[in-house]
Amino acid sequence: MWNSSNYGNDLNITTQQACIAAGWGAGFERQLMDLRSAPTVRRQLAKLEPENLKLELTEYGAWDEQELADHEANLLRWLWISCGDIIDQN
Repeated sequence: MWNSSNYGNDLNITTQQACIAAGWGAGFERQLMDLRSAPTVRRQLAKLEPENLKLELTEYGAWDEQELADHEANLLRWLWISCGDIIDQN
């Protein structure tokens, strides 16, 4: 399944992967980090341009400039959002 993006930050993640990492609460961050380290996901995230990803996340209005300066954190934010979008599509 593909997520929705406006700036070329497309990710192809299976529904099963999305279900693992789209949650909240205890253990959520560990599951997200595990998904981030999956080879197929890792390769896709490595291709995302920092400025395009920052633009994408800016539209959510949830993070300030200082927070959005951290590309690694942005990758996790986008992965989490993408998982939620993929689940919502099903």
